[in-house]
Amino acid sequence: MATFESLANPSATDSSGRPTVSPVRVWHRGLTNMVDESKNIELTEDDLENKSKGQLIKMAGQLRDRRNELNQMASERASKRDDLNAKTREKVDEAQEHREKRDELNEQVQEHKESRNELNAEANELFDKVEQLKSDMELDEGKDLEELEEEIEQLEFKQQTEVLSSEEEKELIEKIENKREEYEERKQKLDQNEDLEELVEEAEEVRSEASQHHQKVTELADKAQEHHNQMIEAYREADDIRDEADEMHEKFVEAQEAADQHHEDFVRVQKRLRELDKKEEEERKSERDKKKEEAKEEAEEIYQKFKEGETLDTEDLMKLQKTGLL
Repeated sequence: MATFESLANPSATDSSGRPTVSPVRVWHRGLTNMVDESKNIELTEDDLENKSKGQLIKMAGQLRDRRNELNQMASERASKRDDLNAKTREKVDEAQEHREKRDELNEQVQEHKESRNELNAEANELFDKVEQLKSDMELDEGKDLEELEEEIEQLEFKQQTEVLSSEEEKELIEKIENKREEYEERKQKLDQNEDLEELVEEAEEVRSEASQHHQKVTELADKAQEHHNQMIEAYREADDIRDEADEMHEKFVEAQEAADQHHEDFVRVQKRLRELDKKEEEERKSERDKKKEEAKEEAEEIYQKFKEGETLDTEDLMKLQKTGLL
């Protein structure tokens, strides 16, 4: 018999949701290994009224033996049912443990999300300040140092590898010089502004810390999902085992009811046998009383003859002694 409350419906939950309770349970198994009714002993009113004492004694033995057999069967089934109910509770407890771990992890996920979002907001503010500072320094327009350095290298490579006219080479050299001047000018501005470097470094550190929290969000969410899946599986197994327990309880009830019926019939036969014994004893007593009365009447006749002077033989004297008249 299922002794536990309805389990959470797995289909109504997710890794961070709240499982709903389903009060409806559907059985998909049919009962097997039922009581073999062909072995049961059937007692009718006609049996009680018309069967002989010997036949009833035999039937009482059969009822007693079948009752004991059914009681043993019921006991075994009750034990199996209790074992299955215990396993169901173990699975429910296991599911609850996974639920608690999942919820704990989800709380940690939420904490890391909040920290990540706060740090990202802080990093965004810092990078906005960086851009503003660059704008104030007129560094937000034009190319950065890496781009300028790459362009200079390309121009120098062209100068070294291509055949140029004097005019073309002069223009190329002038272009290289201009790029170098631009590079040095921007580099000097950056080198001279320590506040910008510190601000960039701080912004990057904050962004890095936010990324670490994001990584924890991913890791913890994966673990929470694992516990959620294990919770669902444990609930599913608990439902399966509980179905087996319910089925075994049905078998127990069937065997116990059959045993109770056989016991009731056994008691009825025993009662009938006592009635027959009583009736036989009454008949025997009635027969004894009848014989005693007949013997007394005969003895009185003999005694009357004795008083009248008749001679009595030994048998007559013994009859008088037996009845107490002599």
